[in-house]
Amino acid sequence: MSTPMDHDAADRIGAAAERDPDSATAQSGFDDRAAAAADRNDPSWYDGYDYE
Repeated sequence: MSTPMDHDAADRIGAAAERDPDSATAQSGFDDRAAAAADRNDPSWYDGYDYE
């Protein structure tokens, strides 16, 4: 079982992408997907709609 994405992890991924915009993480859009996953996993934010 994997660990659900949370906002702390998504923030670290986003910061890494900002530090190196030419990295695979930044180029692939993984930072944006991580942020979206963290939002979906946060019950205080999630409104039940799948935005993808």
